[in-house]
Formats: sequence, C-alpha cells, structure tokens
Amino acid sequence: MTPDPFTLRSLGWSAGFQRQLAAQDSGTPARVTGVHRARLSALTTAGPVDLSLPPGLSAGDIAVGDWVLADPATGRAERLLDRRSRIFRRAAGEAEREQLIVANVDTVFITTSATDEFNEARLERYLALVHAGGVPPVFALTKIDRTDEPESYIGRLRAIGPDVPCLALNAKAPDAVAALRPWCGPGRTVAFLGMSGVGKSTLASALTGLDLETGALGADQMRGRHTTTAREMYAIPDGGWLIDTPGMRELRLTDMAEGIDAAFAEIAALADRCRFRDCSHGPEPGCAVQAAVASGSIDAARVDRWKKLRAENAEHSSAALERKRRGKTLSKRVRQVMKDKHGR
Repeated sequence: MTPDPFTLRSLGWSAGFQRQLAAQDSGTPARVTGVHRARLSALTTAGPVDLSLPPGLSAGDIAVGDWVLADPATGRAERLLDRRSRIFRRAAGEAEREQLIVANVDTVFITTSATDEFNEARLERYLALVHAGGVPPVFALTKIDRTDEPESYIGRLRAIGPDVPCLALNAKAPDAVAALRPWCGPGRTVAFLGMSGVGKSTLASALTGLDLETGALGADQMRGRHTTTAREMYAIPDGGWLIDTPGMRELRLTDMAEGIDAAFAEIAALADRCRFRDCSHGPEPGCAVQAAVASGSIDAARVDRWKKLRAENAEHSSAALERKRRGKTLSKRVRQVMKDKHGR
C-alpha cells in the first residue's frame, strides 16, 4: 500500500537532499524500500522501481530509507545521497565494519514490554545507538495489560531517559495507533527497535493496516521479502512511512562515544566537572561522578553501566582504527610492489 499520487515530499524528500543535487545530475530521486543481494526496491514519484546497486557499492552499503539517484530506463541506481540520519551497529566479528539498520528516519520507537523482558542495560544500549544516529527516540512500553503496576515500569524508563517521551500502551488495543500518531504524518519516517516478542510487529501492523506479524501480505507487498537485511519500508495510510526491523538481541557499539554520553547525559555532565581530565571515575580524588553516587543523586549501577559501555566502545573503536591502519599499510605495500614490477 503506497500513497497516490507520489510526491517527493510525501516520500520524505527534504531541502538537505535537494542541496546535494548538481547541475549535471540527470537521475531521478528514488527512496530505497528494500535491500536485496544484488538489487534495490525503491519508490519514485512515478511509482515502484527495481534498481541495480550503485557503482562500487554492495548491499551492505545501502540501508532501507536511503535516497539514490536512479535511471529508471536502465534500472540503475547511479549515486547514493548523503544521509541526514542513520542507525547502525558493529557487524558481528568485524570491529571495523558497521552494519546499517535504517537511514533517514525521523523517530525511533524503542520498544520494550512490562514483563520480565524489561532490561535497563539493553534499553540504554538502544538509546546510545539511536542518539549516535542522530534520531530522536521515543519509549514505547507495551503489554501494560499484563502488569498491575505499569507506573513502576514507566518510572524505570524515566530514570534512564528523563527527557525521552514515554508511551504506555497495549499494542492490540484500538487506541494504540492514536498514541503513536503524533510522531507520524506525511513525509515522516518512523521505525521500531527492540527485542523480538515485545509487540513491534503488532504495532507496525496496526499503523500500516498490513499483517506484518505473520507475513500474510498481498502479492505486491511480498515482492522482495527475502532480503539480506530483513527490513522493508511500508506506507502509513494517514501519511508517512514505517521501516519494519527484525528483533535485535545483540547490539555491539563502535564509534558511539557521543551517543553513549547522550544516553547518560546526567553522568556525562558530571564527568566534565571531575578534577582530573583522565579521571576513571573510580577511586581518584575529586571525582564528581563518585561524589554524586555517594550523595545518592546518581544510581551506582547506572554509572557502572555507563563505564562498561564507554570501555566497550573504546576497545572496539581502537581495534577498528588499528585494522584500518594495517589495511592501508598493506594496500600501500601492494601498490609499491606493483609499481616496482612495472618499472623493471
């Protein structure tokens, strides 16, 4: 289901993308709705198109929500436009490579449930991920019908994200869509992030009017469902777009120092007031963070989680830089060998 007629604005086009166009560009703007092994599904003002990947890029370099310049006549994507936001994580086993999740999103609903699944440490990782991508987060607390104390879960969410809007809802209730609607609308794109089973697909189905829980879609919607990313972009009937994402159990962080500090803003602000610039926020004298813990104004467990994420991020980022450095050195040596060979 897609809006009719299409306009660039209804697809999410903005002035930032328009400024990237050069006089010599003849391609048609196209919004990527699905990423497959060797091609892209996309939407233009004329309707859906299938495109080959841009030159020099692989499927892993493109995210659902991206904009490309395309030549519909040849079925080629000619150029990938710069993103205004992107959500990514470190790919498994490769510290130097990021795995794109979504691009050009306006709001991410970080979804959790009022059950034993609720986990502050995991939610803080999602917050860091979203902040690092430059996307405003919203907490969506589901399954409130399964607890007698929904306010206790809301309080825990406010403790880790005091400035993050929080919705408490039953994903299957008729008023669930109304609760989400303020963040949706023409030209806006939203996505859900969270563990499997928390109600993301139920909410996505309610927003789009499609059955995304069982995959029982019509022939048009089924095109390209077997993708490398398992992500698709669907129209919201009242305007806007939803990018459906799979549940993510593991979130590895790399190059997300700013996102981590944004997710722990009150602790990061205190850290700037420590006596020593290289304070480890442990036994050193003059540590503003530990002073706040001692006074009871900051939760010690939250500080420990902040330090753990910062250490993990620093380790992975350092490893990534070292691998890149070794790769550049090897490439330089190969070029020199080839140069010497041809010079003989």
